[in-house]
Amino acid sequence: MKLDILAFGAHPDDVELGCSGTLAKEVSLGKKVGIIDLTRGELGTRGSVEIRDAEARLAAEILGISIRENLNMRDGFFVNDEAHQMKIIEMIRKYQPEIVICNAIQDRHVDHGKGSKLVSDACFLSGLSKIETIYDGILQESWRPKVVYHYIQWATIKPDFVVDITGFMDIKVKSILAYSSQFYNENSNEPVTPIATKNFLESVHYRSQDFGRLVGVDYAEGFTTERYLAVNRLSDLI
Repeated sequence: MKLDILAFGAHPDDVELGCSGTLAKEVSLGKKVGIIDLTRGELGTRGSVEIRDAEARLAAEILGISIRENLNMRDGFFVNDEAHQMKIIEMIRKYQPEIVICNAIQDRHVDHGKGSKLVSDACFLSGLSKIETIYDGILQESWRPKVVYHYIQWATIKPDFVVDITGFMDIKVKSILAYSSQFYNENSNEPVTPIATKNFLESVHYRSQDFGRLVGVDYAEGFTTERYLAVNRLSDLI
C-alpha cells in the first residue's frame, strides 16, 4: 500500500500528541496516512505494554488511518546505527510516502531527539539504490520522501509553519485520550508523571489555540522543516 503521509513516533502516543489533528484532516481529504511506532513504550511508568498496544490500536481507529505498525525497538536504548536505519528504510520503501513526519528535533525525552534524527537519516539513505533491502522475500525499490517534517512535543520550539486544524481538535483530543493509562485521570492510582497531570492535558489545548491565534484560526499544529518551504506564487501563502 502506497501512503501519502507516514508519521513516525518514538513511542505510541507521540504522533497523537504532536500531529494527530493534521493527520485527521488529511484523512478527511482522502489522503492515505500511516503511523509507525519505533518502540512499544515498555519503560513507561504507567500501564503496561499490552495496554499500550490496545490503546494504540484504538487511537488508530479514531484517526481513521490506513496502517499502524510497531518496529519493537528498545524503549530508551535504541540508537541511530545501521541496523536501526535499515528497519526504517524497509518501512519507507514498503509504503513509499511522499511526506514523512517524525519526532521533535530536541525534547525532554531522550528518545524524541534520537528518533527524529534516526528517521531523518533513514529517509535520505532510503533513496540510495545501492543500499539493498529485501522485505517479505522481495527486493525493494529505493524511495526517498519528498519532505521530512518534525512535529513539536514537550519543549517549546518555534515552528517553521503551522497547519490549521480547526474542526479536528476534538479528534486530536479523543485520539490522545485513547491512551487512558498514560494521561490524567483523577480516579487513577498510578504514579503521577509529567504527562499525567491536568496541566499537561490542558496544555494540548492551549498550545494548539496559541498556534492558531498567531495565524488567525482557532487551532493549529506547529512543525519544523529541514529545508526551505517553496511555493509557486505569493498567493499560495494566503
